[in-house]
Amino acid sequence: MPSSLYHSAMATNSTAVFFALLILLCGGGYGEAQLTPTFYNEACPDVNVTSIVRGVLQEALQTDPRIAASLIRLHFHDCFVNGCDASTLLDNSSSVDGIDSEKAAFPNVNSARGFDVVDKIRTALENACPSTVSCADILAIAAEESVSLFMVANLQSGGPSWTVLLGRRDGTTANRTVANVALRAPTANLDVHKSKFSAVGLNTTDLVALSGAHTFGHAGCQLFTDRLYNFNNTGSPDQTLNSTYIETLSDICPQNGNVSVLGPWPTLIPQHLMVSTATISVIFNFTRVYSKATKCCFRPAGLMPLT
Repeated sequence: MPSSLYHSAMATNSTAVFFALLILLCGGGYGEAQLTPTFYNEACPDVNVTSIVRGVLQEALQTDPRIAASLIRLHFHDCFVNGCDASTLLDNSSSVDGIDSEKAAFPNVNSARGFDVVDKIRTALENACPSTVSCADILAIAAEESVSLFMVANLQSGGPSWTVLLGRRDGTTANRTVANVALRAPTANLDVHKSKFSAVGLNTTDLVALSGAHTFGHAGCQLFTDRLYNFNNTGSPDQTLNSTYIETLSDICPQNGNVSVLGPWPTLIPQHLMVSTATISVIFNFTRVYSKATKCCFRPAGLMPLT
């Protein structure tokens, strides 16, 4: 698994401003971040944070077409576990405030990826505006840019976009237990999906938009071959699947074939949920609401070393 930053919090240029922000944003143990697309304009007046993120992603996409989907998934898995605070990037730590990394949670282990690209983005931003941009904001920007850049690369047209609100604080703890509960397994049925989304205040419309947006990336054959050949031990395919779709998947994942194959599913079309304005509206609202739950108790000591 690629390593990532033991990411640090955003720091300000003066102690006075630091404590003023702490009071305004926290007010106690936790607080609601005042998110705005211009959050870094004062701290980094000559730096276009989004452009830097986009540049690193464009380079990464040249050698890894999967990275766009991977970064969107990282942001989603981050936000579902105690808010969008980049806790999904934290590695295990045996220190006094030990971290039980969410990377080891079942929905993430051996599947969550893109940490190396996040590290590269963080390094580029540190060079341009040190100790300022949070990793939580990096994930949020990277998710939005990934949608647009992937669409350009594969459909030769600009993909959908949304205004990314900024100002999230990085968490200093992770919660593998919550990750195992909050994130649904790839084999989860509709009832489980509805329950997981309801637990974080999202309705069925949100579920359809966010889950239905899984229209690019790769998936392992082992995750669904039972539905192609032996659904519920019937020895037959899942009859609720479209017959043409069954044929397509069977060609990619033949019976008794290599279940570790990662198939690039060629099903992305402009009319799909992924590119609908309704989907973008839901995603924008999702990231805005769940950024309010971020932690504001952070390390002011600057960057932790790359690991």
